[in-house]
Amino acid sequence: MKLYYDFHIHTALSPCADNSMTPNNIVNMALLNELDAIAITDHNTAENVEAVMEVAKEKDIIVIPGMEIETKEEIHILGLFLDLESVYNVQNKVYSMLPTIKNKSNIFGSQLILDKNDNIVKELDRILLTATTLSLNQVVDLIKNNNGIAIPAHIDRPSYSILSNLGIIPPDLGTLTLEISRFSKLDKYRKKYNNYIIVQSSDAHELGYIGITKNELEVESKSIQSIFKSLQ
Repeated sequence: MKLYYDFHIHTALSPCADNSMTPNNIVNMALLNELDAIAITDHNTAENVEAVMEVAKEKDIIVIPGMEIETKEEIHILGLFLDLESVYNVQNKVYSMLPTIKNKSNIFGSQLILDKNDNIVKELDRILLTATTLSLNQVVDLIKNNNGIAIPAHIDRPSYSILSNLGIIPPDLGTLTLEISRFSKLDKYRKKYNNYIIVQSSDAHELGYIGITKNELEVESKSIQSIFKSLQ
């Protein structure tokens, strides 16, 4: 069966995302755009994932726990996980490898932790929009060792991507899936990197971008397990 997806969505917890990116707004926008599955991938954190999953419980949509982790080489890697326990394990490690610098919300934006009713629970104090001290290989291994799929993010972008920073995709990286941004042609990258599975997502920081790429994935059934099988 075909499943329509967007595997790269930020919430109001990412300082660069709009404050309207709340759990209910995200889920309802995804449903309006007829998506079957989304992933919540805030910068170096997963503290809004559970609230989005709670909203989705009563809706016909899959929410995959995720994070967008920045390596010490300033490369963004998406981590998609089978369950909350796994993503929280990774979050704890990432937090321990982030500098303890306070966020300046007037400069970088607010970092809002929300509940399933879109209420603000608290504002995260430490800055998330920065690199960890984990290397590229360490991040990939951390994700894979916690029931996750590691996906180099927006490889076509001129910054914060594996190609812009390294110039190559290391053959020993240990990942089979790559992501391109909404600005590139999917067919072009599938031909160029035919040894990989190429996905294209919105990297939505505002509601209007959710599902803008509207791509499909062939899966056996509508479940996280089937999605992971298709991406591996």
